[in-house]
Amino acid sequence: MSGPAAGTAVAATTTDVVCLGESMVTFLPSQPGRLADVPSFGRGIGGAESNVSCALAAAGHRAAWVGRVGADGFGDHLVETIASYGVDTSAVRRDPVRPTGIYFRTATDRGTDTHEVAYYRAGSAASAMSPANVPYEELFAGRILHLSGITAALSGDCLALLRELTAARPGRPLVSFDVNHRPHLWRGGDADASVLLELARRADLVFVGEDEAEEAWGIVGAEAIRAAVPEPSVLVVKRGSAGATVFASGLRPGPRSSNAGGAEDTDTVTHVPALHVDVVAAVGAGDAFAAGFLSATLRGLPVRDRARHGHLMAAAVLTVPGDLTEPPARDHADRLVALDDDAWGTLRLGPGWTAADRASEEVRTP
Repeated sequence: MSGPAAGTAVAATTTDVVCLGESMVTFLPSQPGRLADVPSFGRGIGGAESNVSCALAAAGHRAAWVGRVGADGFGDHLVETIASYGVDTSAVRRDPVRPTGIYFRTATDRGTDTHEVAYYRAGSAASAMSPANVPYEELFAGRILHLSGITAALSGDCLALLRELTAARPGRPLVSFDVNHRPHLWRGGDADASVLLELARRADLVFVGEDEAEEAWGIVGAEAIRAAVPEPSVLVVKRGSAGATVFASGLRPGPRSSNAGGAEDTDTVTHVPALHVDVVAAVGAGDAFAAGFLSATLRGLPVRDRARHGHLMAAAVLTVPGDLTEPPARDHADRLVALDDDAWGTLRLGPGWTAADRASEEVRTP
């Protein structure tokens, strides 16, 4: 099978979001410092798309993760851990030859010069994903299919797969694409920039950081990014501590047969300030933001509320050491999202804030 057959029917929707990508076992340092100096590591999991699926499942949505792992203990750990969040992992494939990817990282923010990551993912089971070996029926079974640019960097076959999945065809689910530019995964040159731009323009909903757009495409500013990526119905430009700017010409979370028309529609532009957060570790916040935005999209909430839910999900992860955490209860998050602009601007969230019964202790003004 080299790809979905023309006119492939979409299965009856029983899943809200299907996420496809590589998940790896991550080894987290027991103390700050260089990798050479860290004496021991704790085991966790890491992967942009599986992070999104776990966060969505924990928030009460029907989420599935599709990937490929080795027939090894690390693969067992990944599948069991992701499933423990309530994620459907039934479409995950096991590779009898290639290993599950792993990586080690330091405790510092990945945006600093002292941050180190040591990947052992070359030739991993996930890098063997291709149009010939993924379960298309399961991938197209959700209301939303979530992808990221990381997968495109893993191999030529993975890139071919993303091109298949983002191709316009009748009945495809809404395609969500997080650019996730990771220069170290690409093999030199500027191919990564053109590939990521191509894939973004084929999607329906796109997440991109203002900083990564400048690094990958040399484009500065949210308006310029929208001019370069006009086709998606919704473009979310993440601006770090400055918040997020959302360009929206279409808001429905249902299937879409093509990207045509997005550039011709009049955008509504919504800027939503970020929250004041006492950061414990700046890892996984982008995936959590995407999960919060997708969750609110599935609920049909207004653009401002979608971005606010994204900020709240990100704040939940920023206030814990790892990539994943229990999100705020939905009614708790909805109450915060409903605050007026002044009250939203004075929120400050610290560790433990997601427990609703402790909200009065942990949510405070600066």
